[in-house]
Amino acid sequence: MKTTAVLLAAGKGTRMRSRTPKALHPLGGLPMLRHSLEALAGLTSAPPVVVIGHGAEAVQAAVGASARCVVQAEQLGTGHAVMQAAEILAGQSDLVLVAQADMPLIRAATYQRLIETQQANPGAFSMLTVIAEDPRGFGRILRKPDGSVQAIIEDHEAAPEQKAIRELNVGGYCFNAAWLWASLERIPLSAKGEYYLTDLVRIANDEGMAVQALVMDDPQETIGINTRVHLAEAEAILRARINRAWMEAGVTLVDPATTYIESGVRIGADTVIHPSTSLRGQTVIGAECVIGPNTLIADSQVGDACTILASVVESARLERRVEIGPYAHLRKGAHLAEGVHMGNFGEVKNAYLGPGVKMGHFSYIGDATIGRDVNIGAGTITANYDGEKKNHTEIDEGAFIGSDTMLVAPLRIGKRARTGAGSVVTKDVPDDTVVVGIPARAIRKLK
Repeated sequence: MKTTAVLLAAGKGTRMRSRTPKALHPLGGLPMLRHSLEALAGLTSAPPVVVIGHGAEAVQAAVGASARCVVQAEQLGTGHAVMQAAEILAGQSDLVLVAQADMPLIRAATYQRLIETQQANPGAFSMLTVIAEDPRGFGRILRKPDGSVQAIIEDHEAAPEQKAIRELNVGGYCFNAAWLWASLERIPLSAKGEYYLTDLVRIANDEGMAVQALVMDDPQETIGINTRVHLAEAEAILRARINRAWMEAGVTLVDPATTYIESGVRIGADTVIHPSTSLRGQTVIGAECVIGPNTLIADSQVGDACTILASVVESARLERRVEIGPYAHLRKGAHLAEGVHMGNFGEVKNAYLGPGVKMGHFSYIGDATIGRDVNIGAGTITANYDGEKKNHTEIDEGAFIGSDTMLVAPLRIGKRARTGAGSVVTKDVPDDTVVVGIPARAIRKLK
């Protein structure tokens, strides 16, 4: 059977108390709705349709090419939201899976089980439920003697005896497609002026069409996000999932409770992650690395066998066997080649450090190209900004930069050249030449 999907993401999320649409609040480093889209990917015969409304342009930008979007100009309830997808999806499949963007913890395997439940159900649709002590505002499920669903009683409408029911409506549905598109227009207008998808239970029962319920195994999947408290709860659950998956894949997390790994990160086997480390964005960590403690790496590539201690790495690239820290800072465009050693309190921005470079502590290298086996003494600074533009510094292989040297760009330091401690270099230095002083001047040739 062909299956299509509708993801409801039009809500404002008033209880989030935010200018950001609820579906875009970050969870595990991604907008919340991206988790639902990833769970739906591969389950359908065509890209999902996302129903957007509040903050439509921003939400559509976050969806990108992964799904098709339709706009619910007026938020008139969940039934009305699904109606917006009819023009695209009617007649395109046998089943329609309906999911909620604010239920981002539901796994792909759960949606697959729901699809399979409906494939075996000759009735109108099947739905996800959970047995839980905390109703969290979900509707209660009333069952018929044969086990099918008789009704959904909304929390605010439930009588005291109904509030004692512990089977709850999660908000995930799989419909017989033809029945869905024919029945949506029969949903009555509620007292609040909205059309509720849950009214389809009554419509199906009136027609003698069975509604089946699949009870979910993991209550944690059913945490819906309506407040920032819920968002924090979901973040903790997702982080635990991610961390467990990496440990099962051969990565050591010394203290998972203080290790934050976002969804887009990749890590090689036998890497050790120490406490209070955060790996963000599209970061890739190689095998046999030692990362942390107290380290932040974002959108960076780290090769095998690297050591990063108590440092910040942002949009940078480290090749194999690089050592940095503690308290080093790699900024955007930093590229450290194999075997580079960078001492504590060093900073590199938009610069390439060639193989074997040794960079002393308290140094800043920006907008520079550093050749193989260069030694950069402690306190060295590339003065790359002249007040109008950034200028480039080039240091050729084998050069030795003395401690506390200031390199005033644009500048080239030749092969095997040397600068004396405390020098201010304002002019190019030829190969095999020693310069000292303020401003630096040549005192001898090495060859």
